Amino acid sequence: MIVTTNIARTVAFLKEQFEQSVYLANDPVQRKNRVEHALRVAAIGRQIAVEEGLNEEALVIGCLLHDLSYTERIVDGEASWINHGRRSVELARPFLATLDLSPALVNELCYGMAIHVDGKAVFPGEPTLLALSVGDADVIDQVNAYKLHHSLCRQRFLEKAREEQLAIIDNNLAKLAERKAKQFATKTAARVWESRIGCQVEFLTQLKAHIDASAGLS
Repeated sequence: MIVTTNIARTVAFLKEQFEQSVYLANDPVQRKNRVEHALRVAAIGRQIAVEEGLNEEALVIGCLLHDLSYTERIVDGEASWINHGRRSVELARPFLATLDLSPALVNELCYGMAIHVDGKAVFPGEPTLLALSVGDADVIDQVNAYKLHHSLCRQRFLEKAREEQLAIIDNNLAKLAERKAKQFATKTAARVWESRIGCQVEFLTQLKAHIDASAGLS
């Protein structure tokens, strides 16, 4: 894995912005989670770029900065959340202009960041494979072992009664079934998504079987 000067500078910028965030100053766990999410999305973006012949450096950079606006407080709920990709562009574009990237490539990355939530931007751009892959990588990271573990811990899964545990598992399996058919811009993203969905279904199915078995012969 090659880390270019542009990527190294972007990682440093990302970490600096979150470290300096006034909003997250008293929430180190959330700050850590946000940075780690960006790094995981960048790793997914790298895989997509390599296998699809896209600009690897550019896609990694776009993925690293796609959620930069989470350094700020979301003040008006869903409206701000929907706009967070476009706000990330506002925060990231001045920095991107300092990198060794062409203006056209910077705009392509910004367009991908802007549309990654709801498909909309407030400036001209084209939904190229590179731009679309920023959002694809972000969506893929929503299904991973770390997040599933965190979700079960947050719900105090081990403290629940058997029937409650089974209900949580069934709810997760239903959500995975709904999401399985999601469309992606590249075959690589679709394959990675299918693999991740499959891994979680397998884990939850086995977990359910083990809980059922623990009921004994009564």
